[in-house]
Amino acid sequence: MKATYKNITEILRLNRFVVIAVTTLCLLTSGFSLWTAHRAQRTLLESAFAVNTDGSVIPLKLVEQRENLEVEARSHLQLFHQYFYGIDESNFERNLEKALWLGDGSVDEAYRQKRADGVYNRLLQYSLVQNIINIAIELEITKGGNASFEVETLFEIDRGAVTDQYRLVTTGKLINVDRHFPNNTHGLLITEFFEKSLQKLENEDKTN
Repeated sequence: MKATYKNITEILRLNRFVVIAVTTLCLLTSGFSLWTAHRAQRTLLESAFAVNTDGSVIPLKLVEQRENLEVEARSHLQLFHQYFYGIDESNFERNLEKALWLGDGSVDEAYRQKRADGVYNRLLQYSLVQNIINIAIELEITKGGNASFEVETLFEIDRGAVTDQYRLVTTGKLINVDRHFPNNTHGLLITEFFEKSLQKLENEDKTN
């Protein structure tokens, strides 16, 4: 009877050791898996999509995001100003829709104000063509990855027999958001957008 009791005790001890060992191994494995997943996630967050020389984004190539932040920011601002101000009667609805994806409510407010002022009605009524001549971007990037900008856009309005040129200065900030293909490929959003000044250029200004 004593031998049987002794055998049962040893079996229970062995079972307890096995359970503790398996539990410990599972905990270690789970911890290692979580650490590996966290490390992989950080690596992906610190990397992003490749940027071509023309500023377009390639989702399948991972590169260091910080190295491309300025390129992406400039491309984002270039696209926005091209869409928002490079318009005519055939493309203004499509271009404005694309532009509104690149900014927040401040951009939408600027659009609504222009619409209330009759800008787009005149575009249709007189078949105006608004062409972008040049976009010059001044960019200041913070350590947190956000940025402030000032953009000088030269554009002309073709009224048929007459073509007038203008210099527009806009300001605002850029913040990081989730990328949205194909509407916001750079994962940036224009905020605090403001049309600082608009100047009609005289003949002597056009030649400078």
